[in-house]
Amino acid sequence: MRTASAINGLLLTLTISVAQSKECKGVNFPEHVEVGGSDLTLNGLGLQRATFLKVDVYVAALYVAATSSDPNSLINSDGPQKLIVHFLRSVGVEDVRKQWSRDFSHVAPDRPILLMQRVATLNTWLSDVKRDEQLVFIRQPREGVQVIVNGVVKGTIPGDDFSRAFMSIWLGAAPPSPELRRGLLGGKCD
Repeated sequence: MRTASAINGLLLTLTISVAQSKECKGVNFPEHVEVGGSDLTLNGLGLQRATFLKVDVYVAALYVAATSSDPNSLINSDGPQKLIVHFLRSVGVEDVRKQWSRDFSHVAPDRPILLMQRVATLNTWLSDVKRDEQLVFIRQPREGVQVIVNGVVKGTIPGDDFSRAFMSIWLGAAPPSPELRRGLLGGKCD
């Protein structure tokens, strides 16, 4: 009798756990995460593909204090945010650095020196990324963006200007791909 109750309890727990996560390309993300004592909700999952062959590169998950499909409200939010980039394939550090520099130049075409110096700092913290490794970015308004590379905290890039530019990469007018942006804003991850 006790064994049957234990098994039923375990099955219920597993069912609840599955119901409280979302999946894209075989990667599961919880519905909620905690950042600095704040409960953040999954806003969306987006898939980044590269080249004309549409090779799956990573799945990104965006967590926010108040969900929204409006990119401007998310970019200009005063609440904490967490972006998890889960790689589906290995990518060399030089390719990652080139992409960051290209992305920041799209969101800040005038390329202010202070912003680009912080992009250079971000680039020094990056390394080759292997399949199933993650880059995590925690945005704390008035503090900046904390960078975590495969579980190792590298530091925080200061400034609201940097954190808004960083979020604009993913949610602004020139994202790495429209599909990625659509997914992060709550659309389908495909």
